[in-house]
Amino acid sequence: MRNAWIRHLQGLAERDERIFLVVGDLGFSVVEDFAAAYPERFLNAGVAEQNMVSVAAGLAREGYSVFVYSIGNFVTLRCLEQIRNDVCLHRLPVCLVAVGGGFMYGALGPTHHLTEDIAVMRAMPGMRVYVPFCARSAEVALDEVLSEALPAYIRLGREGVPVGEVAGNGVTAVRRVASGVAGTAVLNVGALHAQVVEFAEKNRADLYALCRLKPLPAEELEEVLGSYRRIVVVEDHQRWGGAYGAVCEAFGGSGRVESVAVEGFVLEGGREEDLRRRFLRGAGRA
Repeated sequence: MRNAWIRHLQGLAERDERIFLVVGDLGFSVVEDFAAAYPERFLNAGVAEQNMVSVAAGLAREGYSVFVYSIGNFVTLRCLEQIRNDVCLHRLPVCLVAVGGGFMYGALGPTHHLTEDIAVMRAMPGMRVYVPFCARSAEVALDEVLSEALPAYIRLGREGVPVGEVAGNGVTAVRRVASGVAGTAVLNVGALHAQVVEFAEKNRADLYALCRLKPLPAEELEEVLGSYRRIVVVEDHQRWGGAYGAVCEAFGGSGRVESVAVEGFVLEGGREEDLRRRFLRGAGRA
């Protein structure tokens, strides 16, 4: 997913001289081509993430559309004060791009798990929040981010099950039951893993994916999901404050909405798929 994102960013940078990329001493094997093509619009800020975000804000004040790329917990939780005060307070066109959402860096243990970021970023005034579910979804999210000169957050995961067509950053239909009638809708947020497809098949549920969590496409959610008796939101994030909370807000806390998510800290490391299988749990109705 990150490779699709950086290739698309580089293609856009060829036509848009405002695009500037800042990294925090990582991303090697990912960002070299961009750095070589546009050295005057690339900066390695070093292992100094808080300063990195403040520098990005300064570049944005000078007219650039700045993308800040780093491992998820470093570009969000470590520099939250700078995101709030330097970027959001001034409504600057800085897009924070996190790689490693959920348990993607699970082998490195709990310090590298990222299961609180959606809630935190949704709470930031003026921040737009995107959680792409496939490579094409990451490209579509990037296009929308550049359509407005405002703060944004893109959370990238590992590429999962391919999705044929991406309708946009709202609700994308991934799979529907053969009869065309289903009492249950599964709404996936983040990389579409085989486990989610299996869950939908087991429950004979229609499967959808959602990318933009803020501003939430509330009318589209109502139009697509309003007739279902049961809506199950699946995300590799804490239950409270993430996609489940956003969908509950859209449906007024309806008892139809259920959650499969993380609850509490996962104090161990391991492979992403193993941690997802063990620690994404159904948590009952809203």
